[in-house]
Amino acid sequence: MSANKESWGSRVGLILAMAGNAVGLGNFLRFPVQAVQNGGGAFIIPYLVCFLVMGIPLLWIEWSMGRFGGKFGHHSTPFIVDTMGRNRLWKYIGVFGIWTNIAVAAYYCYLESWTLSYMFHSLGGTFSGMDQNGVAAFFIEYVSLGESTFGIPYEPIVFFLICLLLNTWILSQGLAKGVERVAKIGMPLLILFGIFLAYKGFTITAGENGAINDSTVGLNFLWTPQYDKLWSPSVWLAAAGQIFFTLSVGMGTVHCYASYVRSKDDIALNAMSAGWMNEFVEVVLGGAILIPISIGYLGIDRVTELVQSGGLGLGFRTLPYLFYQWGDVLGAVAGFMWFGLLFFAGITSSLAMGTPWIGFLQDEFNWKRKSAAWSFGLIVLILGMPTVLFFNYGVFDEYDYWAGTVSLVVFALLESILFAWVFGINKGWREIISGADIKVPGIYKFIIKFVTPLLLLWVFLGSLFTPKGGDWGKAFGGEWVLDDSSIIKKITNSDLKAKLAAATDPAVIEQLQDTLFFVNASRILLVTVWLSLALLVYIAYKKRVREGRI
Repeated sequence: MSANKESWGSRVGLILAMAGNAVGLGNFLRFPVQAVQNGGGAFIIPYLVCFLVMGIPLLWIEWSMGRFGGKFGHHSTPFIVDTMGRNRLWKYIGVFGIWTNIAVAAYYCYLESWTLSYMFHSLGGTFSGMDQNGVAAFFIEYVSLGESTFGIPYEPIVFFLICLLLNTWILSQGLAKGVERVAKIGMPLLILFGIFLAYKGFTITAGENGAINDSTVGLNFLWTPQYDKLWSPSVWLAAAGQIFFTLSVGMGTVHCYASYVRSKDDIALNAMSAGWMNEFVEVVLGGAILIPISIGYLGIDRVTELVQSGGLGLGFRTLPYLFYQWGDVLGAVAGFMWFGLLFFAGITSSLAMGTPWIGFLQDEFNWKRKSAAWSFGLIVLILGMPTVLFFNYGVFDEYDYWAGTVSLVVFALLESILFAWVFGINKGWREIISGADIKVPGIYKFIIKFVTPLLLLWVFLGSLFTPKGGDWGKAFGGEWVLDDSSIIKKITNSDLKAKLAAATDPAVIEQLQDTLFFVNASRILLVTVWLSLALLVYIAYKKRVREGRI
C-alpha cells in the first residue's frame, strides 16, 4: 500500500496553493515586457483569447485528470496519465510531469534566491547612493560570484542553499501544514505588497522626486493599442506562450495538486478561481509596477532600450535604483516589498514543483513524506548548482528554454490529445462537470476537443519553424529562413556557432567555446535525468505487476 494518505486542509487553502503555483516571477517580470513588445493594449486581445480557448480548457483538463488519477491513488503524472490511456507508452509521456518540475526547480530556486538576497540588500541600504549603472554592475558582480557587499563568501551560493533548504523543509511538512500554510500567508502578502507598489506606480508625478513623466505616460506606453500587430502570428504565439508561463500548465503540478481532492469535490469553479486570481495579479498588479515606474523616472526611450534585455534587466538592474528616488527609508521599504513580492511569487511556485516527485516516491516506493522531500532537495541541489556556478555560460538559459518552455508545450499538446481523443471527450466532459458548483458552458466541449489541441499544435509548430525576425508574411511568401530562436536552430546551436565563426578576439573565442561546451553539457545532463526518471517509472510499473496492482 502507498504511504501517501495526504489531503488538503481547506478549499481556500487549495485555491490559494493553486493560484500560488500559477502566480510566479513571470507575472511581474515577463508579462509587462511581453505586452510592450507585442502591441501594448492590443496584446490583451490575443492574450485573453488564448486564456479563454487554451488556458481555461487546459486548467480543466489538468484538474480533472488529477482528480481522476487520485481516485486510484495516483499522485504523479506517469500513472495519472496511465489511468486515462492504457497504451503502455503513455506513462512515459507522463515522465515530463516529473522531469519538467525537477529541471525548472533547479534554476528557478536560484532565481528565487536572488529575490531573497535582494530583500536583505534593500533593507541593508546596499543600493542607497548608487546610480543606475552601479545597481546594474552589482547584479553582474553578484551572478559572477564576485565580492559580497555583506562580506559573505560566495554569497549567491549561500542564498541558493538557504532558499533550497527552506523549500525542502516546507515540503517535508506536508500539504496542509507546509504548502497550504505558506500559500495562506504568502499570497495575501504578495497582493498587499503589489497593491502598495501599484499605487506608487499610479501616482508618479513629473517633477517630484526626480520623475520626468507622470504615471499616465508609462501606463499609456504599456496599454495604448497597436492594432496593426493583431494580424501578426508572432504576437499570437507570444500571447499563447505567456499563458503557459503564467498558468503553469503543461508541467504536472496541477495534476498533482488536484489528485489530493476528494472524488466529488468541485474542480470547475476551483480551476476558474485560481486562474482568474492569477490574471488579476498579472494584468492589474503586474501591469502597474515595472513599466510605469521605469518610464516615470527614465523616460520611454531608455525603457524601450532596457526592455530588449527582458524583465530581469528592469526588475533587478533598474528598479532598486528607482525606488531610492523616493528617499532612503521609502526606497528601502519599496525594495523590500518588490523583492518580497517576487520571493512569495517564486516560493509558492517552486513548492508546487516538488510535489510530483514526492507523490511518485510515496505512491510507488512507499517513501515517507520527509524522506521524499529531502531527496527532492538533494536532486535540485545537484542539478541546480551548475546554473549557479556557470550562469554566465548559458546553463541557466538552457534549463529555462528546454524545461521551462519547450517541454510545457509538448506535454500540454499530448495531454490534450489524450484527454479529448484517447480517454474520450464524453468521459472527459463528465469528469469536468462532476460536482461542479458552476454551470460549465457547453461550447467548451467543442473547444477542448478541437480548438485547444489545434492551437497547441500551432504553438509548437510555430516555435519549431519560427521564421527569421518573426516575419511570417515573408515566410508564407516562399522565403522561409529559420530564425535562431526556433527550436531547430536552437538544437544546432546556430547562433553560438555563427558568433564563434565571426569572432577574432582570442578572449571572446575562448568565452564562446566554453559557452558551447556548457550548453551541450547541460543538455546531456537534462536528457540523462529524463532517462533516469523513465527507468524509475519502468521499475515502478514492474513492481505494480508483481504486486498484482495492474
